[in-house]
Amino acid sequence: MNPIIQEITAAQVKQDLPAFRVGDGVCVHTKVREGDKERVQKFAGVVIARKGHGIHETFTVRRISYGEGVERVFPLSSPNVVKIEVERESEPMRARLYYLRNRKGKAAMAVKEKEVVAK
Repeated sequence: MNPIIQEITAAQVKQDLPAFRVGDGVCVHTKVREGDKERVQKFAGVVIARKGHGIHETFTVRRISYGEGVERVFPLSSPNVVKIEVERESEPMRARLYYLRNRKGKAAMAVKEKEVVAK
């Protein structure tokens, strides 16, 4: 990429974001504008994907709402993303957790950590 473009976009990337990975449970606080008013809305779920890099990086959060799976893609450096809270950490074996789309019930809610049994 052009060094001038890299320099301009580097200044616009948010630096105050927490470290989170795919499989973590997060709560994303976003600004929502309704008419003249502005409020903060929460969207909590499991991060199933992270894509891109720099200012173009996005992450996808999935949750179950009233029995239906809801996914939302957030730009990481968006000014509408007020805060990201990491609620739960996990270590999945995949970079993308699209297989959670086919899971039902509690299996779709969380990525479980495996316990190591000593022999």
